[in-house]
Parts: sequence; structure tokens; C-alpha cells
Amino acid sequence: MRLTRKRLCSALLAAYLLFSLYAAYCVFLKPRRAAPPAVAAAARAGQREKQGRAGHFILEAEDWNPWEVDEKNSLQQNSASSLQLLKEKKLRQEPTDLRVQIWGKAAIGLYLWQHIFESPLEPADVSAQWREGRLKVGTSFFSFITGPSVVPGYFSVESSNVVLVLNGREEGKISYATQWLHYAQTLIQTHKLLHLAVVLLGSEQCRNEWIYPYLKSYGGFVELLFLVYDSPLVNEEDIFQWPLGVATYRNFPVVEPSWSMLHNPRSYQCNFLGTIYKNSSREILMQVLRQSGLDKMCWISAREEWWPQETNESLQKYQDALLQSDLTLCPVGVNTECYRIYEACSFGSVPVVEDVMTPGNCGNSSVNHNAPLQLLKTTGAPFIFIKNWKELPAVLEQEQNMTLQQKIQRRKRLMEWYRSFKAQMRQKFVGTLENAFLPKDKGG
Repeated sequence: MRLTRKRLCSALLAAYLLFSLYAAYCVFLKPRRAAPPAVAAAARAGQREKQGRAGHFILEAEDWNPWEVDEKNSLQQNSASSLQLLKEKKLRQEPTDLRVQIWGKAAIGLYLWQHIFESPLEPADVSAQWREGRLKVGTSFFSFITGPSVVPGYFSVESSNVVLVLNGREEGKISYATQWLHYAQTLIQTHKLLHLAVVLLGSEQCRNEWIYPYLKSYGGFVELLFLVYDSPLVNEEDIFQWPLGVATYRNFPVVEPSWSMLHNPRSYQCNFLGTIYKNSSREILMQVLRQSGLDKMCWISAREEWWPQETNESLQKYQDALLQSDLTLCPVGVNTECYRIYEACSFGSVPVVEDVMTPGNCGNSSVNHNAPLQLLKTTGAPFIFIKNWKELPAVLEQEQNMTLQQKIQRRKRLMEWYRSFKAQMRQKFVGTLENAFLPKDKGG
């Protein structure tokens, strides 16, 4: 029995040794078959590919990832975000003479940042709860924040110099504006702010007495006031007139001029899309258009009630009217200055402005004697000013006698003026802040 077991073990050991010798022969000594040329070339290419990516992980076929596209998109987005953060960090670290944070709590803040400063906001979504931007102008650094999430006490105050953009057009807006002013006052009292300026969408009738106690010249803490409309308060020392701009609250866009915008013939001599108020000069305008048959040459769309918001369709229709009209009729509303003036300039459509004062406290100031629209007039706005809409037929008759080339040159003058006007406003804004906020040896 023992002999049988020994023979069995010896046989198994011999079989194992033979198998091991055969395996070693196949691996080390047996000649290899040449691979087909195409396969060999592919293998060499694959090898070079791997060598060229030394230090990088390479996915083989069996490592295919069904979420690869999503992962790549996520990596690209993260990379873009990281790059943006690096740019902003570098911008913040660059040497500057003045750093200013702008708190945009009124829609005119978007006109300041996107149209005057020509700087974007992130995210681009206009309905975002929080939007911000950063910009360096000369040796001054500006940051801008806006949106419903910008609430007193719930955001980072990044600078001791602040510009607060407010709406003071009506009682409800004034109440909200004063809350922000009181918050800023607290920051000044606790030495977290050194300087404060305000950009204010004022009353259309220039009844802005509520702001007086907050102004430094009246014993308050607001050093500078940039005020919309022709207020007699304007003195060009601490109170400056500021343009109304386009209706950013209706999502009117930043318009980039194009060759076709400047050179193409336009289908209509003029346009007016707006509300007809009873017993207003707008009723006279409509009568003149109908009686003279001029409404057939112009894009006219009148409504009886004012709409605070536009639909996508109505906004597109309005922009098309501006783009396809040589002139845009700008009758007065509660104030002579209206969004339509600036919106027409954006599309190269010459504003025909009703040059009359409206009821209220607006008018000439100690430094300007050309109201209404003294800011636009003093900068040489190439508009058509009329005192009465009965002058319109003569204006449109002159239009019929103009050649396309003459109209093209007029568009160029208008759009160049508007570009220059915004640049002047930017320079005035930045220069005024530097002069007021910087030490005198730096600010001049």
C-alpha cells in the first residue's frame, strides 16, 4: 500500500515537472509568429501614444466610462470657474490707488455697470439671485454686486469705499432706500466704511427732499450724489446729474453696433410704440400722424395702459421698430427724459425729442441753464428737438429728401456720440470718486 502511494506521488511530481518545462519553453524559447502589418502598426502607434502621455492615466477599451462626457463637461466647467477665480484673485492683488464696491439695489445700477462701464456680470442669467462683476479702470478697482440676495448684513463688505445705487422714484422705493442708507450709516459709525456715494433714480418731478438729511453738505454722511433728472440741486461739486439710461428693468440689452445697423436702408421713417395718456401731448402726436397720413410711413403701436414689464414678444417687437426706423419719436411723459431716448441711440435711430419742461420741481440749476435734458444737450446730443408735435410733418418731409448715404452718416454721428457720451460718464464717475475718496496727494 505504501509502495502504491509512493508511485502515485512520483507520477504526479513527474507530470508537474514536465508541464513546467513545457510552459517555460513556450514562453522563453518557442519562436513567435509575426503579427499582421496593420496590427503591428496599430500596436506601435498605441505604444507611442502611451509614451507621449507619460505620467497620464490612459483608459483602455475595457475601462470605458458611460459618464465620460458628463465628467469632461464638469471638468471643463470647473476649469473655467477656476480660471475666472484666478483672474479675479490676480485683479484683486494688483496694486491700485482706490478700491470701490458698488451695491446695485436699483435697476439703473445695471446701466452703470453693463452700459457705462461696459463690464459683464456673472452669472449672465438676469433672474439670478446674486450677480457680480469686477473691473479695473486705470489705477482704481471696482467690484459690483446686485440681486435679491444682496441683503443688509448678509454679504461681505469688501471695501471701505462704497457706491450705493438706489431707487427713490416713489414712496415705497424711498422706504426701501432709507433702510440701505441706515445700514450704511451703521457701517460708517463702526468704522467699517470710510466713504459713501449714492447713485439715485430720483423723483420724475424732482421732489427729492427726503435725501437731504443724508447728504454730508446737509449734516449727513453721503459725500457724493449722482442724481437722475434735471434737479436744481445739481452743483457739480457734490451733487451731479446722472443719465437715466435704458430700461434695464425690462431687460433691454447691451446692443453691439453692426455693419448692417449702420448701412442698411430702414423700412420706416419713424416709430412710436407706447402708452397714450389722456390729455397729454401724446394725443396731439397721434392726431398729427393720422391727419397728415404720416402713420403709414411710421411704425406706430399705441396702447392705453402702461405695462411695467415687457413680454419677450413685445420687447423683440420694440427692438425691431428701433432697428427699422430712421427716427424715434420721444414725447414727454411724467418727465421729459425717458428710456426711449437712450434705447433709440443704441440702435442708431435718431430721437425726435419733445423739448418742453414737465410739471414739478425740475429745471435749471446753479451750473446748468438749459433744462430740460441739460446733461444731453451740454454733451452735444445730435437729436432733433421740437417744441410742438405740429412741427413733425416738416421734419418728416426733410427725411424724404435725404439720401441713404446722408442717413448713414447721421447714424454714424449718433452712435459715435452715444459711445463717447458713455465714456465721458464713466470718466466723470471714476474721476469724481477718486477726487473725493483718495487722500488729496493722490486724488489731486
